[in-house]
Amino acid sequence: MSYFTPEGGLPAQTELLTDRAIVKEAYTVIPKGVLRDIVTSNLPGFTKTRSWIIARPIAGFATTFSQLIVEIAPGGGAERPEAEAGVEGVVFVTAGALVVTLEGERHVLEPGGYAYLAAGASWSLANEGAAITSFQWIRKAYEAVDGIAPPASFVTSDQEVAPREMPGTNGAWATTRFVDPDDLAHDMHVNIVTFQPGGSIPFAETHVMEHGLFVLEGKAVYRLNDDWVEVEAGDFMWLRAFCPQACYAGGPGPFRYLLYKDVNRQIRLT
Repeated sequence: MSYFTPEGGLPAQTELLTDRAIVKEAYTVIPKGVLRDIVTSNLPGFTKTRSWIIARPIAGFATTFSQLIVEIAPGGGAERPEAEAGVEGVVFVTAGALVVTLEGERHVLEPGGYAYLAAGASWSLANEGAAITSFQWIRKAYEAVDGIAPPASFVTSDQEVAPREMPGTNGAWATTRFVDPDDLAHDMHVNIVTFQPGGSIPFAETHVMEHGLFVLEGKAVYRLNDDWVEVEAGDFMWLRAFCPQACYAGGPGPFRYLLYKDVNRQIRLT
């Protein structure tokens, strides 16, 4: 398995300006070529760290989550990465080794490593290796429900969880689910979706869930609202609720992306 990790830098003055970045009312595409040094952000409480913030709540668009690509140099990290007590998160490592100390227990996450960090959990991050470590960090305000205990933090990996084939696809479309989709304690899912070459979503999904899709591997043609858009490893798609969506995987290898969606809650009207 491979996981795209941006390296930053700046394009040469001889390169063309034109790229594939798109911002529309229903969706945004941030191509990998946008992930340059000049658009990084430092994070309070972190040392030897920079980040690309690729999604944040915006009125009239996606409102439930933020997503960052975080790069920590050797010797860097954070004792208290999450400053908001009511915010849950998922960390997914794409490069290097990340030490996550969760409720006093030390875990070393290598590429494919996954940690669900419950709201209010005590955790820290460190890069104790000799190479840069990079990870996706997805954050959401946890929405508690009376009578349902909130979920506990856990650590696993892409390699430890078997993908589940979608019905009738003969393995062309599968989802690696890190939590039980029927567990109402969870109000967000962060999964990995895999298409084999030629696999597709054969209808225009149109639903209430917002999405963040970071392409980990491969390429595809993605239907976003009324457009067909080519995407490849390193690109990020950000979809508003009810944005129609579908795709064809282009090959020659698998097309895989990390997928965020908000789930399992009634719509608040008051």
